Amino acid sequence: MVAVLVIGSVFTGFYLCLSQGFATTEASRENLRATQILEQQMETIRLYTWSQINSNGFIPASFTAPFNPVGTQPTNGLVYTAHIAIANAPMAESYASNHVLVTVTLNWTNGNNQPHQRQMSTIVSQYGLHNYYY
Repeated sequence: MVAVLVIGSVFTGFYLCLSQGFATTEASRENLRATQILEQQMETIRLYTWSQINSNGFIPASFTAPFNPVGTQPTNGLVYTAHIAIANAPMAESYASNHVLVTVTLNWTNGNNQPHQRQMSTIVSQYGLHNYYY
């Protein structure tokens, strides 16, 4: 009886550790993919010209991205929803009108119905940073 109790305890502990490890791995994958999406969008925004950034509707206000960017995406798979906000830069200098703050916010809900959010911001300047800071 004691041996069965010990073996049962070992297998229960092993199962709990295994399931917790899979959950941690899945959360890490979701966070990594979210970071990849945010970085990709920021790099795309950095390629736009000043007039494209300031034109109304050129940059979409929202978009979606799948968890798996290459493979086939099942209809019930994880999908990231992003919102892009372009606002005046938070600065009081005389050249503040030549800067905008671009913020990309990413939302998703994991398999356990837990909502998650990540955000990345950058300041885009009309003439580049070299003319303002150096």
